[in-house]
Amino acid sequence: MSEPLRRRGEAPPTRIAHLGLGAFHRAHQAPWTAEVSDWGIAAFTGRRPDLARALTAQGGVYCLLVRSGDGDRVEVIGSISEAVAAEEVGKWVAVVADDATAVLTLTVTEAAYCRDQSGNLDWSRPDVAADLEALRGGPRSGAALLTVPGRLVAGLDARRRAGGGGLAVVPCDNLDNNGAATRRVVADLAGALDADLAGWIAAEVSFVSTVVDRITPATTDEVRATVARLSGFDDLAPVVTEPWREWILAGAFPAGRPPWEDAGARVVEDVGAWAQRKLRLLNGGHSLLAYFGSAQGHFTVADAAADDVCLRWLQAWWDEAAVTLDRAVLPAAPYCDALLARFANRRIAHQLAQIGLDGTEKLAVRVVPVLLERRRRGLESPAAALILGSWLHWLRSPSGTDDPSAPLAQGPLRQAARAVVGRLDASLGDDRDLVEAVAAAAGGLPEGR
Repeated sequence: MSEPLRRRGEAPPTRIAHLGLGAFHRAHQAPWTAEVSDWGIAAFTGRRPDLARALTAQGGVYCLLVRSGDGDRVEVIGSISEAVAAEEVGKWVAVVADDATAVLTLTVTEAAYCRDQSGNLDWSRPDVAADLEALRGGPRSGAALLTVPGRLVAGLDARRRAGGGGLAVVPCDNLDNNGAATRRVVADLAGALDADLAGWIAAEVSFVSTVVDRITPATTDEVRATVARLSGFDDLAPVVTEPWREWILAGAFPAGRPPWEDAGARVVEDVGAWAQRKLRLLNGGHSLLAYFGSAQGHFTVADAAADDVCLRWLQAWWDEAAVTLDRAVLPAAPYCDALLARFANRRIAHQLAQIGLDGTEKLAVRVVPVLLERRRRGLESPAAALILGSWLHWLRSPSGTDDPSAPLAQGPLRQAARAVVGRLDASLGDDRDLVEAVAAAAGGLPEGR
């Protein structure tokens, strides 16, 4: 019988605030930090409190199951000094305001940045408007905050009021130039709240752009049982991941940071080439498999990647996307070869349904830039049209009902295709040939998937 997992010794001192305590953070930033430093992470959940309670019961430690094609290993990770529920806004504000906190990291998904199609803060959202009113009540108002920009501004405002120094905000979500994207929404909200605060943020806070990569599927009962067998611990919050990992960072750290490069991270001047390669080849490939593969009856990435039809379309997409990359800086072919090996790892049961969530946000940065660039060059994009058509098919099924574009996907197929493509980019919605190709792709998929 496995023993309960407990922290041995004291938790490391908190130096990092993290928002978005989920599996990816515990497979990426947390173990990377544990390997190279004694910096502790106060990690806050994005929504539900369950994970915070489970980790608190274990003193913040958990097991990471690293699963390769031919074996498993378990790492016990102890860098999380506190696990806190999202609703504890006062605690969040206090941690960010503490001058000992030097870095603020985020893994909250693309949609959580509350951006409109131009990349500005989306003021049409009721939760954004509500957060502005709550922030006007001051840091001690006790009002709940509903959005990520709201929480960032609240914490930074408290830090300024406390006389704290600057710090680095490090978003780790799949947005192109995610540091600048985060700076923009924070500046929009801070500027509407207080011009002095906006000026302080501009002068004292850096926004670091990153590329992060490590496939992290959902934890299953089989994973829990394997962790218990290999570690001897009854872990309430284990995580499963692949051996591959990548972390590219560009930007200043005014209050310091752990030496993540000692564990293989790369600190560069500009993450642009890495970000585009990853978003378009890995993430775009995942989207193709999620929507087209699901329509073929597959449930995991490995299953879809083993299907010859899916594989042909995946390679066609990579050919289309590679043309839009700076291949002199980062060659695409070796990266795609590595992706094929990673996708084929059947011991990483990465669910297509998990990847398919939030398609409106994801496709806007994974597929739309490729379409726009290829159209500028006068090139056709059949694989991109297939991805969008498969997404439209998904939106018209029970799987896609939570996507904000789902209401646009109903009705006559061509009309729906124009509406959902236009939701991603207005100019593409006016592209008659693309809309026809998307409608045809959707109409050619099996019903009932």
